[in-house]
Amino acid sequence: MAVFLKLRDLFLPPGIIVKEAGIKQGAVVLDFGCGQGSFAIVAAEMTGADGRVCALDVHLLAVKMTEKAAARKGLRNVETIRSDCATGLEDKSVDVILLYDTFHTLSDGKAVLEELHRVLKADGILSFSDHHTKENEIISGITSGGLFRLLRKGKKTYSFVKEVFRR
Repeated sequence: MAVFLKLRDLFLPPGIIVKEAGIKQGAVVLDFGCGQGSFAIVAAEMTGADGRVCALDVHLLAVKMTEKAAARKGLRNVETIRSDCATGLEDKSVDVILLYDTFHTLSDGKAVLEELHRVLKADGILSFSDHHTKENEIISGITSGGLFRLLRKGKKTYSFVKEVFRR
């Protein structure tokens, strides 16, 4: 899998995809399903020293690869989380969530979307890309639970915003 991801990154550099997320200096980013860390590293460079990137993956090897990649680049703003769903992050603490090439592999997509909704700030962005999934499946898969709505479709990603419930 690591070889495939390196080839993917060679033909489609992660920076092209992550750029569409609109990450700003000082932002808090969650890379859910970080794999070898390609997107997390780009996001960490975009957030700068005042930002923070939480790179989550279920696989220990992926977490270790991300840690090594951050260390090689001298990035101190990347922290890793090993989990299949629970982030351990505070409610409404994340500015941007990267959900790239992961959704089709999730065993409980509904639970993951609930967790992402919980940690995303009211004005945050869920940036989604999954070349294994068709457009109509992407939009319905993310919006059908009423937690997110489509904001825009970019060249490589879909940007969703959090639905905020009023009481």
